[in-house]
Amino acid sequence: MDLAWLAAAVFVLLWQSVECSRAVKEWTYAEAVGQSEWAEFFPDCGGFSQSPIDVDTSRTLYDPSLAPVQPLGYGQYGHEPFTLSNSGHTVEMPLPSWMGVAGLPWQYSAVQLHLHWGNGIGVATGSEHTIDGQSASAELHVVHYNSELYANISQAKTERNGLAVLGVLLEAGSETNQAYAHILNYLGRIRYAGQKVAIPAFDVQTLLPKDLSHYFRYNGSLTTPPCYQSVLWTIFSEKVKISHSQLLKLETVLYSSKSTEPEPRLMQDNYRVTQTLNHRLVLSSFFPVSVKIYTDGEISAIVIGSLCGCIGLAVIVWFVVKTIRSTSSWDVLPSVRPPPQSRTNDVAKNLKPDMALKTASDPEKKEEAAPQPEP
Repeated sequence: MDLAWLAAAVFVLLWQSVECSRAVKEWTYAEAVGQSEWAEFFPDCGGFSQSPIDVDTSRTLYDPSLAPVQPLGYGQYGHEPFTLSNSGHTVEMPLPSWMGVAGLPWQYSAVQLHLHWGNGIGVATGSEHTIDGQSASAELHVVHYNSELYANISQAKTERNGLAVLGVLLEAGSETNQAYAHILNYLGRIRYAGQKVAIPAFDVQTLLPKDLSHYFRYNGSLTTPPCYQSVLWTIFSEKVKISHSQLLKLETVLYSSKSTEPEPRLMQDNYRVTQTLNHRLVLSSFFPVSVKIYTDGEISAIVIGSLCGCIGLAVIVWFVVKTIRSTSSWDVLPSVRPPPQSRTNDVAKNLKPDMALKTASDPEKKEEAAPQPEP
């Protein structure tokens, strides 16, 4: 009987251990095991080389050896469909093994791509990386592993430079992005966590910016648990535009919960806050030009201030002109103005004093010049 109770107790302990382990893996962004608790359950999340970061362009180092990024096989998608899935944290699409990227220190093979976004309240809030403190509406990540040094991603993900991720910042615009429509048009079929759908294959390179030569590069980590610090990041400076309706679809269609749960939870704000750089070096493939991006409030304040300044300057000029006119003798006493005199009269007046001076001074000069008799 005692052995039966002991076996039952051991079974309960093992079951609780499994459940705790499972609970740890079910991390979230803002709820239980949220971002503030990641480091407690996933030690690497508290490391000194975490991602994402804010790219301060004034502190980046230009590296002329950084070559343009070269996607390999992105357009060779063949006739096999892609698979789009809802992971409960993001929308994800595995990539064929023949895709890769060159222009990096090693050869990297593609693994998958996924997206991060906000909640629909702030149009320019949802990207993980920021540039000069400014976030974008969303962010695309294309994940690769170092196939030159490692056999698969399982081996590479824990090693330094084992992974390489291309980061693309997305912003809302007026026109529909046909490339992103290949993904966003199918979100309604994977609304709940765990659902998958086959979609027509397309050229993955069309998701990237046109300019692949301007980017920032640094060593960082995965932006989700377990936050392995094994990622060589490439953040393109050129943003890609999607329409406002496409962004709204991304922010409101998906759920982070399964269809069986009674209260579905919208999948929103699935981005990690920026992490401390901790003296890491951020390289740039070009000379970045810092441009101050003002908020709506700042723009309104600048416009109002400029208008007030112009009005104030106009008032001051008007007051000065009025004051000068009111004190001018030409306007107040026009009859007092002396009449013009002829030039001959002026000459005569000037000559008379001279002649008087000569008449008075000549005798004195003669007296002074007369010699005195010697005694």
